[in-house]
Amino acid sequence: MPVRNLSLYFLAQLVFTAGTNLIVTLGGIVGSAIAPDPALATLPLSFMVVGTAAATVPTAMLMQRLGRRVGFVAGGCLAVASALLAAWALVFASFGLFTLACCLIGTTLAFSAQLRFAAAESVASERAGSAVSIILLGSIGGAFLGAELATRSPGWTPDAPYLGALLGLAACYAAATVLLAFSRNVEPATAPGASGEGRPLRAIVRQRAFLIAMLAGVVGQGAMVFIMTATPIAMHVQDGHDLPATARVIQAHVIAMYLPSLASAFLISRFGPGKLMLVGTLAMAATVAIGLSGRDVMHYWWALVILGVGWNFLFVGGTTALVATYRPAERFRAQAVNDFSVFGVAALASLSAGALLHAFSWSAVLLSALPALALMLCGLGYAAWAGGQRAIAGETRR
Repeated sequence: MPVRNLSLYFLAQLVFTAGTNLIVTLGGIVGSAIAPDPALATLPLSFMVVGTAAATVPTAMLMQRLGRRVGFVAGGCLAVASALLAAWALVFASFGLFTLACCLIGTTLAFSAQLRFAAAESVASERAGSAVSIILLGSIGGAFLGAELATRSPGWTPDAPYLGALLGLAACYAAATVLLAFSRNVEPATAPGASGEGRPLRAIVRQRAFLIAMLAGVVGQGAMVFIMTATPIAMHVQDGHDLPATARVIQAHVIAMYLPSLASAFLISRFGPGKLMLVGTLAMAATVAIGLSGRDVMHYWWALVILGVGWNFLFVGGTTALVATYRPAERFRAQAVNDFSVFGVAALASLSAGALLHAFSWSAVLLSALPALALMLCGLGYAAWAGGQRAIAGETRR
């Protein structure tokens, strides 16, 4: 059962990541072409993240009521319809309809975000970090698939560039939906000595370990989305780098987000999630330094690659620490609070990135990420002062 579920979740993660990569690469460029105001170019991308944030709690509650399998299939069907709507919007050059389609695609990402939790529930608790890493590795294939769809699609439909990419994405979503229909619901085992009844939500979220784990996701996802959303516009529209170069930078970024998963499970078992989060935060700070040093393609490439590595360490470390802070009966509520916070902040970051880039500069975008990174360092420092790794991963399922 665990192997079957992990395999299906791995493939589904590949497809949903391809969709994200495609929309991130093309969303701002399409927006620049059809938006009534250049300042609104990244609005479709922003609404994609808004859609994810808005759907996190309903998605978790739906899966609690109907099970993981039904929830994932519902998300897949919505993804197919959303991609087709985006294609329809492209045909009619409707910015409003394209923005709505991106928002709906973002809604489906709330479903795919649950794949990592479903994977962790499919294995023994001590293997949760490995299961999360395996699912995130599926995103490497998604990076290649999304980039291929973005760069090859203009030749498929010369009269309507990128239409073929969206139709191809709809077909990929359909295939993922069929695969997820063969997954199985798994009820995670209750930890020895733990009650099967859930604690009040306030008791769960007030744990120091829960707060640090959630902060890692909030800072990692927020800073990553903030910088990534602005990158295609800064590269292609402002600095004049061609579309293939822009797509390669986004592709390299997405690969860098997930390739470290090959080692992150080992690093967590060897050093603990806290140290992994620390390295991730410092990597994101290095992104800012590299981005400020120049505007050539390689400056963007290295900045986005290091950004991806930093995100991985924060996200995997935070998720691994988070799943140890709640009991099985509490998992849907705890996951909903975490993902709503993570994607809610990411939505605000995405909404502000385009406007900040248009009003000021790429440097302003980079510098604006520093306060969040400083907050993460303060949180980790407090955790270390208050009890080291136990403050991050030890207050578990009591």
